[in-house]
Amino acid sequence: MGMIGELNFFLGLQIKQTSIGTMIHQQKYIKELLKKLNMDSSKSIDTLIATATKLDLDEEGKSVEQKLYRGMIGSLLYLTASRPDIVFRGYNFDLVGYVDADYVGFHVDKKCTSGTTHFLGSCLVSWGTRKQNSVALSTAEAEYVAATSCCAELLWII
Repeated sequence: MGMIGELNFFLGLQIKQTSIGTMIHQQKYIKELLKKLNMDSSKSIDTLIATATKLDLDEEGKSVEQKLYRGMIGSLLYLTASRPDIVFRGYNFDLVGYVDADYVGFHVDKKCTSGTTHFLGSCLVSWGTRKQNSVALSTAEAEYVAATSCCAELLWII
């Protein structure tokens, strides 16, 4: 296995690494999907349908090709499950994690306690505290163990 180069595109996700962090978006996937479904010239609006609209059966309408319809729904479900920012197209959301550890916080077994918070934009999406699995020999080691845990959770959230 060899290194091909910097990762730019993976499973419909565009990845751009900068000095301030890694940005992930799906603009290319969305544009290709709209083109494939002949919707690339559609006008975007904030609300798809008025909330007071009543829907009923259209008996004289033409039938829908089920395979195409299921493919469209599957593609949209993939987008909503993989990236929350597609609801707000054109906006960038930063996923940020904060972490801290106290050195030998629990004097019985000498293990440190880590605290983490994760924000998507300005919204808190997860937080927690837990006792570390190993005994740290220094404050720096306790902080590194906590940072590793924080990064692992950030990768899980992505």
